[in-house]
Amino acid sequence: MAACALRRALLSSVSTYSRKHTHRILSFAEASSRFDVYKPQQTCHVCGLFGSGQQRRFMSSRPEGKILETVGVFEAVKQHGKYETGQLFLHSVFGYRGIVLFPWHARLYDRDVTPPMSDSKPEPPGTHGSKEVKGKTHTYYQVLIDTRDCPHISQRSQTEAVTFLANHDDSRALYAIPGLDYVSHEDILPYYSTEQIPIQHELFERFLMYNPTKSPPFTARDTLKAWQEKNHPWLELSDVHRETTENIRVTVIPFYMGMREAQNSHVYWWRYCIRLENLGNEVVQLRERHWRIFSLSGTLETVRGRGVVGREPVLSKEQPAFQYSSHVSLQAPSGHMWGTFRIERTDGSHFDVRIPPFSLESNKDDKAPPAGYTF
Repeated sequence: MAACALRRALLSSVSTYSRKHTHRILSFAEASSRFDVYKPQQTCHVCGLFGSGQQRRFMSSRPEGKILETVGVFEAVKQHGKYETGQLFLHSVFGYRGIVLFPWHARLYDRDVTPPMSDSKPEPPGTHGSKEVKGKTHTYYQVLIDTRDCPHISQRSQTEAVTFLANHDDSRALYAIPGLDYVSHEDILPYYSTEQIPIQHELFERFLMYNPTKSPPFTARDTLKAWQEKNHPWLELSDVHRETTENIRVTVIPFYMGMREAQNSHVYWWRYCIRLENLGNEVVQLRERHWRIFSLSGTLETVRGRGVVGREPVLSKEQPAFQYSSHVSLQAPSGHMWGTFRIERTDGSHFDVRIPPFSLESNKDDKAPPAGYTF
């Protein structure tokens, strides 16, 4: 009964959040045991509550005996404008704690929105037969993830979302910066904390400093400004592509990484980040991927295989999303990618989810190798 009362109190506080914006954010106290941000919970037979979507996003499951700790106080969600450098937040989908480094203005190509006929353009050969929509400006953010949360979301989201080609001395070298992510404006649930170091990440104190006279009270150091300026071509998020098929939404963000010379030819590299989200109630599992990769050189490659990055994630109401990144190379400065994910239902039937076609475009001007720290 006490647990039921606690659930009711939490749901009540969440429902009045938009009026007061002062409710405590709950996160789990440090412990060595693993937890899953979206671990299913049994329905309470006394109060009949399973937990609303908002409750699941603010809470995580831990083994018995673990307690909740307060990490901050909710702030009002920005309906207009953007969040500033130093804004603390919870990720609304993956539940991790993070802090905003700086915003990006991206072009969002949302195929779930039907464009006027006059705004449509033909697509590359072999794509879905629909028309390409016009890009709409949308705000995304470069963020740091609290390293205490990274192990707990590793099965649902890759946190090495930023990768670079290394210097020209080794054409095969690639390095990643753990705990850096790109999040959309609607992913952010802002909060305030009185801690001077609320996020644990090796770059936090290098990039940010505490300033109680500011709001938010964390400002960018010169090192962050210099790092952003020098690495802008490799960090920049310019296009986001999104499409939903049978309640499964696929979001793709491509990044140009640079060019390398190999066997007297040029090889161009891109990274692409993909998020799959189950917007419905049915439990499904990703089984196969089918890619078509068109290069400006005239080649068309087909790639088919099991799962993605060695996994076949289950998408359910309790664990609705999976995010990963991969890389592709072409022997031409531009091209296109598109394809499908084969999804399996619990009854064994399958359906294909469309991956929205997206362009692979190289930067027109030559860029120096990425600058910054040795991680």
